[in-house]
Amino acid sequence: MLVSIVFIPIGVVSLFASRDVVEITDRYETACVPSNFTDKVSFIQNADADKTCRRTLTVKKLMKKPIYVYYQLDNFYQNHRRYVKSRSDSQLKDDNSQNDTDSCKPEGTTIDGKAIVPCGLIAWSLFNDTYSFSLNNQSLNVNKKGISWKSDRDSKFGKDVFPQNFQNGTLIGGAHLNDSLPLSEQEDLIVWMRTAALPTFRKLYGKIERDLQPNEVIDVILENNYNTYSFNGKKKLVLSTTSWLGGKNDFLGIAYLTVGGLCFFLALSFTVVYLVKPRRLGDPSYLSWNRNPGGH
Repeated sequence: MLVSIVFIPIGVVSLFASRDVVEITDRYETACVPSNFTDKVSFIQNADADKTCRRTLTVKKLMKKPIYVYYQLDNFYQNHRRYVKSRSDSQLKDDNSQNDTDSCKPEGTTIDGKAIVPCGLIAWSLFNDTYSFSLNNQSLNVNKKGISWKSDRDSKFGKDVFPQNFQNGTLIGGAHLNDSLPLSEQEDLIVWMRTAALPTFRKLYGKIERDLQPNEVIDVILENNYNTYSFNGKKKLVLSTTSWLGGKNDFLGIAYLTVGGLCFFLALSFTVVYLVKPRRLGDPSYLSWNRNPGGH
């Protein structure tokens, strides 16, 4: 009963906090393929095809700043063992370890043996769709500073490590990097390198630092570059506010309510059983010390 008294209020509060979060979700990987392309894979691999796509998002409720912009991928297994291991943490952190690429196969070195920085499949497959937003024909700025974990920027990515020979092969996996910026300042890469545990995940793209009013229409121009068609993946653009509990997630509240309700039901059931058919008390005369008062 005590568990239900504690868990049910927590569940209700958590559920209300989650319901206060406002989200706009737009799935676009199918809509952004021109009708004259029947083969989506050939479209995304065609370097000459126009990948520009225009979308509109309508704000249903007031969205208070900061508004977080995410991209969501479905059916992408970043937790695959070979994929997760294909990286070199020492190379990312220390410029003197740029040749430490043994764990990065098959994206460790170029054809002529030069080290790729950053190496490995994770970096090679860096997400490369881009988004630009406008509201009432005025550009809506997206702040991309501070989107990664500070501990990652300070401890895992070196300030003196710069990209080298990255995406220089014949098969391009994803986004290119700015060769003039150290890895500690390339936050899109830092966010991507923190691999997801589940095949459906979101990663932070940036932040809109102004309120959005109900019924406002946001125009989005995106570059549909990332190949999810080869593995039947999905791509979604997500705009979301947050609460004191974080983003929108009903699971925590439902879990607390379920456990609390189950405990309440069991406590009530045991109480009814006890009242209807109470357990008969034992006869204390059968206790050994009562049968032998002298202790013999």
